Amino acid sequence: MIYYITGGERSGKSNYAQNLATTLSQKPYYLATSRIWDDNHRQRIDRHIKDRDERWISIEEEKEIAKVIIDKSVVVIDCVTLWLTNFFVDTENDVEKSLSLAKIEFDKLLTLNATIIIISNEIGMGVHATTEIGRKFTELQGWMNQHIAANADKAILMVSGIPVPIK
Repeated sequence: MIYYITGGERSGKSNYAQNLATTLSQKPYYLATSRIWDDNHRQRIDRHIKDRDERWISIEEEKEIAKVIIDKSVVVIDCVTLWLTNFFVDTENDVEKSLSLAKIEFDKLLTLNATIIIISNEIGMGVHATTEIGRKFTELQGWMNQHIAANADKAILMVSGIPVPIK
């Protein structure tokens, strides 16, 4: 089962996903995809880990997310935007190559026996990016969001903390 949770910044995606996970499992996993860019970012990640209670098992994986998911587990993947950033940076901003690699990795999730709650951002709903790299990333994010949503069993759009079922 794949749940796709999307929305804008601070729309309540993570809170919704975490609450869903704890209703489905007494010991859910939290898979963080963020690359650790500096000490300040590391401190922020550590703070997020401490904010989750003892029920949670934290995993960090920058790109190969399918390989760290345990059979029959409930996993929150947070988030697609940071995960895609890792591909985008590593391919030197090549949208097509990043999208191809991300789709290959995401499609591995479809073969797993696990409940996956994957969080993403709808970055194309805001201000038009003023830089070429920003526009490229917005395209990458939009295309990957479409791929994930098409393959998800359920999709939820978060708006101001309210879940709106879209699939």
